[in-house]
Amino acid sequence: MVLSKEELALSIDEAEWDWLRAHLERGGIILVNDSLDLADAALRVAGDDTEVIADWISTGMIGKPSESQIHAWDSNRHKKFSMLIVSPYVLIQEKTPTFH
Repeated sequence: MVLSKEELALSIDEAEWDWLRAHLERGGIILVNDSLDLADAALRVAGDDTEVIADWISTGMIGKPSESQIHAWDSNRHKKFSMLIVSPYVLIQEKTPTFH
């Protein structure tokens, strides 16, 4: 069953890098560019929209994190990300800290 974009948007959560690291090690992390809507990206992945996904991969809008990104995140294990699970993947976006 594929959820709607609205249902996926309601499922977006926040996670620290330390919590996400295990998903990287099993190859399950997909980094989504901040210019994309995370729920829309999840909907495309869940629906196996290969044409759009291939375009996003070729333009660098989604993909696996680079070694330099991983190194930076490992240095700041409390870094926050927006995340959404689309099994077997965990889609993440870098989250800018909010100061109150």
